[in-house]
Amino acid sequence: MKLVIQIVLWIVIIFLGWKLYNSVMGPVQFNKVKEARYAKVIKNLKDIQAAELAHKEITGSFTGDWDSLVRFIDTAKFAITQRRDTSYADVAKNKAYGIDQGYFIEESLIDTLGFTNVKDSLYGSTDRYKTMMNVPVEGKNAKFDLKAGKIEKNDATYSVFEAKVSKSVVLSDLNKDLLAQEMQVQSVDGVNGPDIKVGSLEDVNTSGNWPKIYDSAKDK
Repeated sequence: MKLVIQIVLWIVIIFLGWKLYNSVMGPVQFNKVKEARYAKVIKNLKDIQAAELAHKEITGSFTGDWDSLVRFIDTAKFAITQRRDTSYADVAKNKAYGIDQGYFIEESLIDTLGFTNVKDSLYGSTDRYKTMMNVPVEGKNAKFDLKAGKIEKNDATYSVFEAKVSKSVVLSDLNKDLLAQEMQVQSVDGVNGPDIKVGSLEDVNTSGNWPKIYDSAKDK
């Protein structure tokens, strides 16, 4: 009987030790996996952000269609420009007002020197833009949700876009209680809200909702 009690006690001790270990190490492991996955997701979102900003610069608006965005990157070109200041005499005003020394007008002129491919400027020799729409988490067959539209602000119309993925997709195989907490994060050091995203359909905003710890020195 004594042996049975000892065995039961050891089972209880081991179980409690396991529970204590999980309560301490569970969040640590969760955060380790979370940060590694977030870094990959945010890298793709930065590529999407760059593509959308280029699309807006050249076409005047954002796009909510992946095929259209990839075709744009394949074919579009940035203009290489140079600004120069110049001045000239306004002969008509000189005669009208009898000005002897001359009335000069100063202007800034923009010269187009050439063109460069958007693809090469943004992504170098890689073709990662062709897969940037895929959520880069192993075992996940998911794409970022991409939308574009127009909003009215202060009597003006603005083109907007948003690309996002739910944290529940990125972290679906991890602890459900810790995931539920992560979905509600509101912190200067965290990715706020239930999604990881760049841009907004409600505001004139092309930034991401991640903290600076996910930005490299080059990005900064």
